[in-house]
Amino acid sequence: MARKKYEEEAENQDRWLISYADFITLLFALFVVMYAVSSINEGKYRVLSNALGNAFGREPVLPGIVVEPPAALPIASRLSNQRTRRIEAIRHEREQMTSMARDILKVLSPLIQEGKVRVTQTSLGVSVEINASVLFPSGDAKLTEESGQALKAVAAVLKNDTHVIQVEGHTDNLPIRNLMFPSNWELSAVRASSVVRLFIENGIVERRLTAVGYGPTRPIVENNTAEGRSKNRRVAVTILSAIPDPITEIPVGGN
Repeated sequence: MARKKYEEEAENQDRWLISYADFITLLFALFVVMYAVSSINEGKYRVLSNALGNAFGREPVLPGIVVEPPAALPIASRLSNQRTRRIEAIRHEREQMTSMARDILKVLSPLIQEGKVRVTQTSLGVSVEINASVLFPSGDAKLTEESGQALKAVAAVLKNDTHVIQVEGHTDNLPIRNLMFPSNWELSAVRASSVVRLFIENGIVERRLTAVGYGPTRPIVENNTAEGRSKNRRVAVTILSAIPDPITEIPVGGN
């Protein structure tokens, strides 16, 4: 039998075109994807961003507004800044209280020199203690003409201020009983109210004022002498500081 002879097929010289076409196709697809990603609808993107932000408690991002994340200060720095602001606020309030105390000293100078008024700056504010003998007749709550003039001068200093004012009435421990005042409690409360009423009539806003009657419960000295009882019969006008100040008591004027 004759041996069959197969002719070798000629090698295909165009196979590179197939690989080139695949590469071009992939490259085209890559550019299409990149274009699609770069052309996201801004409106839809913001709607999605806001929805996700609201779900996680973040404020929505408005068009045209760039939201910068808050600067994350170290805890020590934040505490230091808060302490600095607190110290500055206390210093400013203390200066304001001191200035007010000096103004009151000027208008009550004669009574202070006579030992009938004492002005003190404390952690609570400025306290003005006025002997009851200057303000009222014995056993009465009606202000004398002299005391009215002095208190009007104090009201002129305080009326343009904003601090709260507490007026306290104090008595000695000797019992009192008459038709108007069954006890020292009523006497002290009405005396404080009389001062408050005068302040209101002279321009101090009513909501800033409080009247308190303590009766004989808060003496500053013993009640076992006439002089001691005289000192305990008093009215204290306290201009309360807006910021507690841990300073010690500073006598400003008076004994």
